[in-house]
Amino acid sequence: MDIQAVKQRFGIIGNNARMNRALEVALRVAATDLSVLITGESGVGKEFFPQVIHAYSPRKHGSYIAVNCGAIPEGTIDSELFGHEKGSFTGATDSRKGYFEVADGGTIFLDEVAELPLTTQVRLLRILQTGEFMKVGSSKIQKTNVRVVAATNINLIQAISDGKFREDLYYRLNTVPIVVPPLRERKEDIYLLFRKFASDIAHQYRMPSINLSDDARIVLENYSWRGNIRQLKNVAEQMSAVEETRDIDAEILGKYLPDHDIPILPAVVAGSTVKDDSDRDLLYKFLFDIKGDINELKKMVAELSGVRETSSFVTQGNISSISQNPGLALPAASVAPPQYLVPKTDCTEDFADSEIVDDIPQEEMTKEKMLRDQILRALRRHGGKRKDAAKDLFISERTLYRKIKELGIDEY
Repeated sequence: MDIQAVKQRFGIIGNNARMNRALEVALRVAATDLSVLITGESGVGKEFFPQVIHAYSPRKHGSYIAVNCGAIPEGTIDSELFGHEKGSFTGATDSRKGYFEVADGGTIFLDEVAELPLTTQVRLLRILQTGEFMKVGSSKIQKTNVRVVAATNINLIQAISDGKFREDLYYRLNTVPIVVPPLRERKEDIYLLFRKFASDIAHQYRMPSINLSDDARIVLENYSWRGNIRQLKNVAEQMSAVEETRDIDAEILGKYLPDHDIPILPAVVAGSTVKDDSDRDLLYKFLFDIKGDINELKKMVAELSGVRETSSFVTQGNISSISQNPGLALPAASVAPPQYLVPKTDCTEDFADSEIVDDIPQEEMTKEKMLRDQILRALRRHGGKRKDAAKDLFISERTLYRKIKELGIDEY
């Protein structure tokens, strides 16, 4: 099968070898009914693969239903997936079909499958094993014939070790694994994707498309792209809408790439390994914010140093020049600057010897403290709105709820 034709049909851009391999696996497994597990970081485009599998399978004329498991509250997810009977819980005024019943004969895509509660995982395992399920509030066994494709950005092996995901369900879902590479490992595709997004928004709003200079392209291709394709599209759309010039250089691009000079950081903090991608993303964001604080501190130190050097220039050897040139009339304040503007020692020594600094308790910055601080920052930025905070942190709202509970955040 022509893989280029598949890319054109689904709007997949790029020629990365690992991405091509993932598509080849999807096409080969499409003709079977085997379960598929798609893994990859958030924003890499995992949602295209179940569509490809369904479109080239014998089930292509059946239903295709995509379910975001992380967006459904834990109390109602069983009802959404398997349906419920009238009166089975408060508010159940009528019986309802679940997604597995509606998708009978077709394909169901379970995105963020790692967010499923353990009780729901048991029900899902039964469907995968026997094709049987029961509605909430019913004792009647029903049958369904559904092809299941699941996706996650979480390390399921670690989730199994933590007791958050069933090992038997993992092996049922992972019959055929597909790994989608992150954008930073597809450098040859980054510029192609950027041009596509810039062209799309230019066509949509009838404006000239933006163009990157050579130095801007180098910055674009070497940036870490924590948010992957989703973040790249966001940057292309922002620059297209905000910038008046259509020629984008590295300086302009840098304004839209937070801390673009920071390399990919190892996922180890205070001696403990980061357990999943959502933790890693939050830690990256925390460290990026710290870098911004450090830059501000550097500016303050530079300003203090500049004042000292200026004062030193005026008081050391320049008074004699003024006396020899009476035409150079300087204000008295310039000749004798206020004492508080003239640091007596090097400013770095002032910081080192400061009693205020010495009095600050030095606490070990553990991974948990960093995660907690980053979540609180996001919640404060968005006035406690968890949906907006989750989007800012590049994690699902359900993951944010879980992290708030795990870290004991009760301010919001």
